[in-house]
Parts: sequence; structure tokens; C-alpha cells
Amino acid sequence: MSSALLNIVIGLVTSVLSGTAVLLWRRAATSRLLHRKAAFFGLRPGSPCLIVMNNHWQLPGSASHDDVHVMLELAALAHEAGCPVTVIPADDLRERAEDSVEFCIGGPLSNPRTAAHLAAYLPGVKQRPISARSDSGAIIVGGQKFSFKRGRQEYAVIAKFTQTHSRYPVMVIYGQRAIDSRAAINFVKHNYKALSKAVESVNKFCLIIAVTSSDTYGSQAAELAADVTSAAFTASKRPSAVAS
Repeated sequence: MSSALLNIVIGLVTSVLSGTAVLLWRRAATSRLLHRKAAFFGLRPGSPCLIVMNNHWQLPGSASHDDVHVMLELAALAHEAGCPVTVIPADDLRERAEDSVEFCIGGPLSNPRTAAHLAAYLPGVKQRPISARSDSGAIIVGGQKFSFKRGRQEYAVIAKFTQTHSRYPVMVIYGQRAIDSRAAINFVKHNYKALSKAVESVNKFCLIIAVTSSDTYGSQAAELAADVTSAAFTASKRPSAVAS
């Protein structure tokens, strides 16, 4: 083999090896990212995932467009992690023999499953009903009140915990309006790496997501308002003053 031909062969082999190394590195990097994302949302490759849908507040038996969008986002995350997905309306949910990761969509006023989770595991989180009161629709956690100012300033809750009888976590997602739930899941999906570092543990947390000017910006303008993990998982011993 001539030296010129040898140099060409060496060049080709080097190019192939370099390309293969880059491809493998990219695959490894992608795999690490997917693993971190799956860990934040409690997904385990191959493990079952249950999505519990709420009711539309005006139309029992149906779901709002924004809540359906939340469901689709969660289903896409589960599919990305290789998890088979089951979607069940909260009203049709019965005790399941199969243990699974659970995503519970909608607040305690539209999803009885969420109400049960809050009572059992998040006793510090309260939701005021829509009424003529000044605190109508407010989310109250410990001594903090997150007021409902429709279309201007709204909030959503993202909480994760593991039930005592389960090996898999539950994630509760709900906003003061369905658009807030959508904004919250979009925010968390795009900022899970920063949030993973911000929370004390990715296995148990409760975050309040602020949604600004939803009537103008829809689900796009969202940010972390507060980490209320300690207060959310602690039952209030006696009534206390609530800060606006």
C-alpha cells in the first residue's frame, strides 16, 4: 500500500472513529438528560404511569382544553421515559391492584383525588372556593396567601410525594384556573434542571408557580413564586394570620 493511499485510509478511519465517538457522546448526554428529567417527574423507564383527569368546573364528565393539554404533556413525558400510560377520569377511579407513578390534574374542587391527596399528605395546602369573599379562589399554604386576580396574577401548585403504601410517587398539578395548570407544567418541564437544584429533594416538594397576565400571554408567562415544601406537608396546629 502506497503512503498516499495509507494516509487516505488513516484519514477515513480517523473520521469514522471521531464521528462514532461524537455520536456515542451525544447519545450518552441525551440519556443523562432524559434520566434527570424522568427522575424529577418520578418516572422510571418501563414502569406504569397513571394520569388522573379532573372535571371541567361547569361541565361534569368533561375536561377543559387546557387540562387536556396538561394531560398530553405528561403523557409525552411518560412516553419519552418508556412508561406505558393509562388515563382515568377521577370519578371512575377505583382501587388499582397495579402500583404506578401517578399524575393528578386539577384542584380539590374539580378532582376528588386531589382533595384526598391534600387531606392525607399536604395538610398545609388549602384552596378557597370561588365566591364573593375577598379571598375567593386563593391558595393558602401555611401563613402565605396566593390571591386570585383573574387574568392578571394567578398561581398553580406542583407537589410531589410518595404515599405510604406505594413504591411510586404522586405528582399533583393544579392551578386557580386550568390555564395556570398548563403554564405550570410548561414552566416545570423547561426548568426542571434548575428546580432540581433549588429544592431540598426531588422526591418530595411543593412549589407555587406564578402566572402573570394569562389573559394576554396565555400559559407563557410563568415563574417560581415560592418553595412551600415545609409548610405544605405540615398540618397547622391552630389558625394563624395569613399574609397576602
